Amino acid sequence: MSQKYTEYKQLQMPAIEQEFLAYWKSSETFKKSITQRSGSKPFVFFEGPPSANGLPGIHHVISRTLKDLICRYKTMQGFEVNRKAGWDTHGLPVELGVEKELGITKEDIGKTISVADYNKKCREVVMRYKDKWDGITEQMGYWVDLSDPYITFDNNYIETLWWALKELYKKDYLYKSVSIQPYSPAAGTGLSSHELNQPGTYKDVKDTTVVAMFEAIQDEASAPLFAKSNQEKIHFLAWTTTPWTLPSNCGLTVGGAIEYSLVKTINPYTKVAVHVVLATALLGKFFKEEFKGVDFAIVNENEKALPWEVVATFKGKDLEGMRYHQLMPFEANAKAVAGGDPFRVIVGDFVTTEDGTGIVHTAPAFGADDYKVGAKNNIGILVMVDREGKFIDGLGPWSARFVKNYKDAADYKDIDVDIAVQLKLDGKAFKVEKYEHTYPHCWRTDKPIIYYPLDAWFIRTTAVKNRMIELNKTINWKPKATGEGRFGNWLENMVDWNLSRSRYWGTPLPIWATEDGTERICIGSIEELKSEIEKANAQLGLQQMVRDESVDLHKPFVDEWVLVAPSGKAMRREPDLIDVWFDSGAMPYAQWHYPFENKDKVEQHNAFPADFIAEGVDQTRGWFYTLHALSVMLFDSVAYKTVVSNGLVLDKSGNKMSKRLGNVVDPFKTIEKYSADATRWYLITNAAPWDSLKFDEDGIQEVQRKFFGTLYNTYQFFALYANVDGFSFKEQYIPVAERPELDRWILSALQSLIKQVTESLDNYEPTQAGRAIETFLDEQLSNWYVRLCRRRFWKGEYEQDKISAYQTLYECLETLSLLIAPISPFFADWLYNNLNKVTNRIDQTSVHLANYPSANLSIIDSDLEERMLMAQDISSLVLSIRKKISIKVRQPLKKILIPILNDAMKQQLELVAPIIINEVNIKEVEYLVDSEGFIKKKLKPNFKSLGAKLGAHMKAAANLITNFTQDQILELERNQSIQITINNELITINLQDVEIIIDDIPGWSIASKGSLTVALDLTLTPELEMEGIARELVNRIQKIRKDSNFELTDRINVKIKSDEKINAAINQYNDYICAEILSDDIETVNDLQEGIAIEVNEITYHVLISKN
Repeated sequence: MSQKYTEYKQLQMPAIEQEFLAYWKSSETFKKSITQRSGSKPFVFFEGPPSANGLPGIHHVISRTLKDLICRYKTMQGFEVNRKAGWDTHGLPVELGVEKELGITKEDIGKTISVADYNKKCREVVMRYKDKWDGITEQMGYWVDLSDPYITFDNNYIETLWWALKELYKKDYLYKSVSIQPYSPAAGTGLSSHELNQPGTYKDVKDTTVVAMFEAIQDEASAPLFAKSNQEKIHFLAWTTTPWTLPSNCGLTVGGAIEYSLVKTINPYTKVAVHVVLATALLGKFFKEEFKGVDFAIVNENEKALPWEVVATFKGKDLEGMRYHQLMPFEANAKAVAGGDPFRVIVGDFVTTEDGTGIVHTAPAFGADDYKVGAKNNIGILVMVDREGKFIDGLGPWSARFVKNYKDAADYKDIDVDIAVQLKLDGKAFKVEKYEHTYPHCWRTDKPIIYYPLDAWFIRTTAVKNRMIELNKTINWKPKATGEGRFGNWLENMVDWNLSRSRYWGTPLPIWATEDGTERICIGSIEELKSEIEKANAQLGLQQMVRDESVDLHKPFVDEWVLVAPSGKAMRREPDLIDVWFDSGAMPYAQWHYPFENKDKVEQHNAFPADFIAEGVDQTRGWFYTLHALSVMLFDSVAYKTVVSNGLVLDKSGNKMSKRLGNVVDPFKTIEKYSADATRWYLITNAAPWDSLKFDEDGIQEVQRKFFGTLYNTYQFFALYANVDGFSFKEQYIPVAERPELDRWILSALQSLIKQVTESLDNYEPTQAGRAIETFLDEQLSNWYVRLCRRRFWKGEYEQDKISAYQTLYECLETLSLLIAPISPFFADWLYNNLNKVTNRIDQTSVHLANYPSANLSIIDSDLEERMLMAQDISSLVLSIRKKISIKVRQPLKKILIPILNDAMKQQLELVAPIIINEVNIKEVEYLVDSEGFIKKKLKPNFKSLGAKLGAHMKAAANLITNFTQDQILELERNQSIQITINNELITINLQDVEIIIDDIPGWSIASKGSLTVALDLTLTPELEMEGIARELVNRIQKIRKDSNFELTDRINVKIKSDEKINAAINQYNDYICAEILSDDIETVNDLQEGIAIEVNEITYHVLISKN
């Protein structure tokens, strides 16, 4: 146990952190924090697994700070908080990185490189940046068990996934179906709806669009139409934003009840007269009223004119069954290839007249609505694009061309533009233009997706939709709006989960099927797989082997195993992998290899569901969703009870961080430069976690200077004087009730702070907690208590008043070390150890092993806190006046006047009047019971507050407020509110709805805050001026003492060059000056060549100081 508190020359937070990282490691502090609470009530936390094939960013630091501070807080509250790390190791991010590194594409796998070698490479690179992740984890003080992480490519983990899939299979939640799904040609796989709704997947694009002209076939069905056109050609107009789908057109869909017009006009490109059909409601989009019914010869005079006239109108149902010539016929898309009965007008209920022509170009292969209406009407299907995103052979000039630039080819030509140009030349385009709209892109490649017919496996999430919605209402979402809005709306509109992925590195779907698909089995464990292999060996005469030590549940090995159906037919594995989001969504039980091990953790709720999780808001439709969906389907339970979704981290201008903009923040450099604690504190207190944060390094510097600098200086002040007096808390504890009022006040405020911080952290509101601590430290402890108590620490006698001050300040610092520990773990432990190594008041070697403070409500004195707050507010108002009129605080003034609202206010102020007098350097406080006639007040409406509350009544309320009488203003101040009447309706106006304006009066300066008003007497008498000079002199000599490195207890001799004013001030205030500067006397001399020049009230004097 040390006898003295360590004193420091300067605050070096990065050095502190290196010291405590080493200390925590050598003493196994993290491990101890869990083991010493073993057997206590568990607080369950799930770590969302990052992918170690990419580097951590500053956004990871904020989410990990949130996770760490809650877990540290709960640990200090006595809970057992296990924190198992995890790694997300499968999926597109890994595969695309490997392809890029090897210089291959998906099509090369199995050709230029074997699947086994490819997956071996994936396994190698997936942990490429693990050291970096471990580094940032340690560097930022994030306590999570990295020694035994769950890894999603591990066999045990995959085995649990297989168990979960089999459970879903048994419950009929797994099914296979052909449907139109989002598909990424660039990634070579289908996507789920939640992948398609990741932030940033929908991008604004400008595409070439075409209003194509489909020529009607003249037959019995279309006879009524041709009768109106005098047997001239007729074209159906259909608009598309994806011209590349036109070779796959199989039908035209109209709305049965929509009115359509047969219009005679001209083709704007060929200038040939034509008859076209489109929705009547959309005529204005193509034709101008001024050219209606004009002579068609006008075209020769005005090329932009488009003469037109309506020949007839029909309902959409009247057009049903009419046929048309295929728009872009080739060998590959012949009618026979389409199957069914294509190239007809059909009716659908999804057609609108909001845009386009009211006739929908229908390509069943590339749209969910198209597919449904096409199947219903048997118009066949043409899939003219392959899975690489390029046209198949047999399409003439379009064959083998990519529909989008999926390969980043430098010479790529926009296929939509080329198709539009060709249609113009062929007289089959009525309008071609650029159109800006949003279009979905692959979340990993940033390339446009297409909707494509896929034979895929789905999870029937819609079967438990209502239960998912019901259980979601029991989750504590922070913020609540995310759970009710973003997540709640997602659940309301969910579709079945597309599970299949046609890739190589991932969890294989454990379903084996016969070639004809009539018999299937879903494998739920390695043991079951081995049993089925043995059965297949026996019945099919195979010699397959599965050894526990060598089994690998990945491709290509699982694809080599053949199983046998009850009929005796061979069964091979369905080739798909599963969605990587299933991996992370099943981590609550897969991390424990449930149900093969650790059944108690899940079934006895020792480790499931989570009490708390936290990730970025982008996980709302990712990890948060898959966790919830799987837990509801498997356990009829929530996966988590509380979830905090943190917002985006933007640059200081509010822009999204990106390498392209060069505004990405390196978390390693930031922490190394400014410290982890300053970074963590800034991230937590700058904005609520769920709000977007404008990241600014200047803000971290400000935190380092203002918060940690103030706390450091407060400790330094304490250590300096405690070492002088030998204070080590060995004296008998002085009961709080027996301490001076200032001590009782700060200890009451401290207990109120503990209560507020605890409530905030219990409600997962760390920003409120951090800001409350900042306010206490700055406004109450440092700038008020310590400043007002300095003299108690300076004075020589070591008696009860001084001991009380030491005990009080020590308790404040000790409690602060505990309160800040979850947010700033390094500095907290530094402060705690600096204090505790001298006093040993807490029998723990680290602040993180100690218990979190709980508020002692009996110490809280609300009346005392109220009047001290009034003293602070009044002092602040007076000091603001002094600053405004440039009168220094060291210059005494006569008095202040305070209008009193009631007797209770006066009684409270009288008790703190001595503090106010001393703080603002005045001689007296005078109270005005009725200020009317002396102080005139008027009100200015707070339009922001009133507008939000009153809406249309705001203007009338503002007029009334502006004309309030002095009595009405007084009533508002006294009661904090007042009622007014507008249109016979009573409306309450609160004090925050107005601003009180007071004009200065001659000889006085006035300031106000809310209902508090102060008037300062500006009269400066000769006596007051003399005292001001004395105080200035003390200030200058004290500065010389400090600059000369005198000890606090050194007594000095002082000589000063004689001057009339300075002599008068010294004579009158000699005892005061000498006591303050520790001098026996001050000698005034007529001539002083030596010494230091000082300036007092703009006059220069010379002073010579020496040790006594």
